Amino acid sequence: MLRDPLVLEAKQLGIDVSVKEDRELDSLSGRGNHQGFVCLAKAPELWTLKALIQAAKAKEKPLLVILDGIEDPANLGAILRSCDAFGVDGVIIKNTGNVTLNATVAKVSTGAVAYVPVASVSNLSQALSELQDAGYWIVASDGSATQSYDEVDYNAPIGLIVGSEGFGVSKLVLQRSDFIVKIPMVGHVNSLNASVAAGILLSQILINRKK
Repeated sequence: MLRDPLVLEAKQLGIDVSVKEDRELDSLSGRGNHQGFVCLAKAPELWTLKALIQAAKAKEKPLLVILDGIEDPANLGAILRSCDAFGVDGVIIKNTGNVTLNATVAKVSTGAVAYVPVASVSNLSQALSELQDAGYWIVASDGSATQSYDEVDYNAPIGLIVGSEGFGVSKLVLQRSDFIVKIPMVGHVNSLNASVAAGILLSQILINRKK
C-alpha cells in the first residue's frame, strides 16, 4: 500500500498519508465508493460578489454564471465542470434555496470546484444590479423566451443565469435580465437538465466570441 503510485505521488506533494482499516475508510467516506483511498480536504472558500467582480476585471470579456435555485449537488458539480472547461470566470449562487459546495459537488465536478471561484449572495436581484452597474449584460435562460440562445451577441461582459431544475428562473430575476433566451428543441421532451443546458449555453458563448 505504501508503495502504491498514488501514495508515492501524494508524499512527493507533501501530503500526509496514513494507513486505515476498511471500516474507518467506510466511516470517513460516509460509506461511499472510496476504492481504498480517502482524502480529507478543506472545503473551498466562498467568494464575495465584490471580490469576484474585481478579479474578473482582468478579462476583456468576463463571463460569470448565476445559478437561481439549483438544489441538486450533482447538477452544481456538473455545471462547475463545464464552467472550468469553457473558461468561466466565476459562479454566483444564493446562500439560501441553493445547494452549496459539498463532497458530492466536489466529486461530480472532478476537481473543477478547486479552480472555479464561487460567490454566495443573499439577494440575487441586488447582485444582478451590481453586475449591470459593473458593465455586465445579464442573459437568462428560460423556456418562456421568444429569442433563441444563438441570436445574442455575447462579445461583452456577460452574466448567464441558469434556473432551478423544477421551476426555472424566478420571475423577479427574469425582470432584471437584459435578455431572455431559450434553447430550441425539436424532440418530445420540452426541457433539459440544468447542467446540460448550462453546457450548451456556455459552448454557444464561446463559439460566438470566436467569430
